[in-house]
Amino acid sequence: MDPLLLAVELWWIAPVAAGGVAAGAVGLRRRSTRSGRRLEYDAARHDLKAARQAAVERRMAVKLARADVVRISAERSARRATQEQVAGAKRMLRAKENDAKAAAADVRAKQVRLNAARAAIPAASAPRPLERLQAQHEAIVVRWMNYETDAGLQIAYPAMTDVRQPATAAYLRAAARAVEMRRAATGRVSAEDFAAYRDAVADLERAFEAAEHAARVQAGETTSASSSWQDAAHDVFSRSAEAIDRAAGAAASAIAAWNERKRPGKQ
Repeated sequence: MDPLLLAVELWWIAPVAAGGVAAGAVGLRRRSTRSGRRLEYDAARHDLKAARQAAVERRMAVKLARADVVRISAERSARRATQEQVAGAKRMLRAKENDAKAAAADVRAKQVRLNAARAAIPAASAPRPLERLQAQHEAIVVRWMNYETDAGLQIAYPAMTDVRQPATAAYLRAAARAVEMRRAATGRVSAEDFAAYRDAVADLERAFEAAEHAARVQAGETTSASSSWQDAAHDVFSRSAEAIDRAAGAAASAIAAWNERKRPGKQ
């Protein structure tokens, strides 16, 4: 049986033992699966195809919404529609245009993922994509189990294991979803199953980070305000660095152009 699934099933009965099982699972040598070396690449291709189809549908929705604006505006001129209906059609058009922009951005992101997956196709002796994904999943569970099994962490961060906390409850829902997708990704795994499991693990990691941050905020270690200030400061510094780089590049170009100029009297 999958070590992580066994740990999940035993967690409520014996969390300490389950933590040991999950921790040990990370160190175990991964057994070869029939997932294939190209599984991650195939999943990325599947995602890109779906994203392109969604982008086509969103563009078509924009065309229909634009035609609807023209129609209702004409009816308004003929006094068969109200100004509120025209305004509503225009709002709908803006919403559809935003959806189309988001879909186009998603296509670009999926293309980047496909390129990365193509470059990361493992060698014959390297761990398979599914094995790497399972290891990533197990590592997140181990981090969570530390808060369950370490008495010091339980005292320092009680919110981390308090299911009444929204962030903790969200993590547990994401954990259940990831386990469900892991069970589905067994045997001969399809690209769709791998993509669903991959996305579930990514959601789980984000949920864990959010729960951990919320627990530390409640413990008084950090505040949302300081985090926002740090993000703003980082953004300012990044923009300043970019501006300095651009200025330095412009200055270097100007100096180079000046040096290339033909001096008076020089043939």
